[in-house]
Amino acid sequence: MKNSVNRELPEELLKRLSYEAFETTEIGHPSIQRVAPTVHVSTGDDKVVDSIKEVVKNTVKDGMTISFHHHFRNGDFVFNAVMREIIDQGIKDLTLAPSSLTNVMNDMVIEAIKAGTVTNITSSGMRGSLGDFVSHGGLENPVIFRSHGNRARAIEHGDIKIDVAFLGVPNADRLGNANGMEGDAVFGSLGYALMDAQYANTVVLLTDNIKPYPNTPASIRQTQVDYVVKVDKVGDPEKIGSGATRFTKDPKELKIASTVNDVIVNSPYFKDGFSFQTGSGGAALAVTRYLRQAMIDNQIHASFALGGITKPTTDLLNEGLIDRVMDVQDFDKGAAESMHTNGKQQEIDASWYADPDNKGAMVDQLDVVILSALEIDTKFNVNVMSGSDGVIRGAIGGHQDAATAKLTIISAPLVRGRIATVVPDVTTVVTPGESVDVLVTEYGIAINPNRKDLISALSSLPGVPVYSIEELQKMAQDKVGEPKPLEFTDRTVALIEYRDGTLIDTIREVKD
Repeated sequence: MKNSVNRELPEELLKRLSYEAFETTEIGHPSIQRVAPTVHVSTGDDKVVDSIKEVVKNTVKDGMTISFHHHFRNGDFVFNAVMREIIDQGIKDLTLAPSSLTNVMNDMVIEAIKAGTVTNITSSGMRGSLGDFVSHGGLENPVIFRSHGNRARAIEHGDIKIDVAFLGVPNADRLGNANGMEGDAVFGSLGYALMDAQYANTVVLLTDNIKPYPNTPASIRQTQVDYVVKVDKVGDPEKIGSGATRFTKDPKELKIASTVNDVIVNSPYFKDGFSFQTGSGGAALAVTRYLRQAMIDNQIHASFALGGITKPTTDLLNEGLIDRVMDVQDFDKGAAESMHTNGKQQEIDASWYADPDNKGAMVDQLDVVILSALEIDTKFNVNVMSGSDGVIRGAIGGHQDAATAKLTIISAPLVRGRIATVVPDVTTVVTPGESVDVLVTEYGIAINPNRKDLISALSSLPGVPVYSIEELQKMAQDKVGEPKPLEFTDRTVALIEYRDGTLIDTIREVKD
């Protein structure tokens, strides 16, 4: 059968996994019954254990679901240390349910799959050797990819039922009070890990910094924690923010960022008290710099900034250009340190950030968001998951969630090398075109035809050509030619959920 974005979905899989096909971005107002974790009642005095080996032996059994967070990013030392013990103890048939998977985890996950230790994975994304391995049929069961907001929803619904959460933290006391703001490997907000701490049946904290009791401020609380393990080192702080805060000097990226700023400033949403999310990476940081100057020039300040936070955003907070920063993840040390010193930088969990099934997520209040794309097609559908070769090499992250903003801007080059970014049909639909309002490239912009108000507001910007999305697609194709169609087998290797848990697309095995 086909869903509303015209993607063919295997009916057998829909039936076996009890999926509904994606129909609309409109969530509605259902009444939801949430689940609750099992609580192992304890006085707390026996929470500290001597080793990862001991805690794995006490907690992990065949067939369980285990989770991790990715706030350490490529500086993570916890994941591989825990998985090493799990593999060595011969545990089998686990579901791996981290908030996301980073490159430093890839080799260990592949080993765990080959050993039969891991047989199912749900994550926000995967890249590198693991993405290639899964894309070529290395895992028997399809990976389930969920956005950050959808992961929170799935945990609260019980779609993801975490048996044991292994959460690395830069500090904790002997009973489990912990935060992400103090220690050698600080990363700031614990936004994604807070879901695991609240809903997992067993919560294990791993830290290299045992603080005197009671340790405050406590993001994760002793009432949620079963075990605390002292390790030599939880992470490398130099790699937590590596690459995320690169200020671009690329003329193409600067041109795109300048145009994005022009679109924002000339939109109906650039007014005192507006809200925004920009993300990380060179072009996004350049947008923040341009936007800062525009806010100063127009005497406009923002009510809040949201999402993964960088130092340039917290600089705006400290300058008084933003009233509040709502922080689910920090991408650099500067942002993490700011959360510790500035009470207007609020740590939020992934549910508060973007869960569609609660009483009001922060993304519902966004005026402007700037997002990236591996591909965008002539129906404005966006792919951030699979490359032009069909191989998994990305993450949904908060893409679908933040695209619910009043003005959703996709910033992307027209082509990358010899590969078109604007295409007739994306390889994988992650964010549906009905969520997307404007595409910004270095050659000009395309406005979703459904947004007549934006067409009126943005059609006469000085120096900003306006094209139809079809014209930009043809321009890209003229530059790089028409690619050879990708070849896949009939086997499904991954499922892409929309943020409400419906199935928006699948990824099939790449044919060798």
